Amino acid sequence: MRVDNIHNHEAGFDATGIDSSGKKHILSDKSVYITGEENQMNYVRVKPASGDESYFYRNKVDKDQIVLHYTLGYLKGDIATLTQHDYHVSVPFIIGRNGKIYNLFFSGYWAYHLGLGAVGGNKIKNQRTIGIELSNIGGLKKTDKGMTTFYTDIYCNNDQTDYFKAQKFRRFDYYATYTDTQYKSLIILLRYLTARYNIEKKFLPEEDRYKTDRGVIDFGGIVSHVNYRQSGKEDIGPAFDWNRIIQGVHEFL
Repeated sequence: MRVDNIHNHEAGFDATGIDSSGKKHILSDKSVYITGEENQMNYVRVKPASGDESYFYRNKVDKDQIVLHYTLGYLKGDIATLTQHDYHVSVPFIIGRNGKIYNLFFSGYWAYHLGLGAVGGNKIKNQRTIGIELSNIGGLKKTDKGMTTFYTDIYCNNDQTDYFKAQKFRRFDYYATYTDTQYKSLIILLRYLTARYNIEKKFLPEEDRYKTDRGVIDFGGIVSHVNYRQSGKEDIGPAFDWNRIIQGVHEFL
């Protein structure tokens, strides 16, 4: 999908609640105050119209860390993938390119999101971490026709440099950028979650942000998927502006 069409794609989901698999969802606008602040977080509660809750585990677990991901897709497909019946691979939050925070289940519950190759195994840290997905197509390849995605469709023209960053990391030389509204919403969401679960507002040192190391298991702050996966994953990717997020999390909006 071309980046220029993503706005209409996301607006279509907001209007109908129908994901890419044809599954219908009930969308409800919600808001909650951030503990210790006057700011509110606005979000959209997303519930399958069927009432299905089999894509997450409905038991509360203490949380000590937040893990950032990108979806490697577009919103309708993201929703479909993360609400698959009886699959149990999901996260409580997706942030669309439109900046909307979509909530798939209560953040105190859990689902698998780190993967079988994650350091430390694939259960305890899935239970104790809160996964956040940013809707983003991830790695790109430069061709004569334009920047192509992992799925080989054209994402943007080669001269639309606001939509990608040239930086080699793992399997790709280019990565899709995030929107201004995504950054703003992620800052609000991180402020809410760190206050709600008493998670430390700390980040890995710059030199360690894209390393996979067992030390991430005991790091009680905010990390990304790549810190748990040595291969097969690149998220949150080098196009992500860590400094903007760090500054925003530590300052009042």
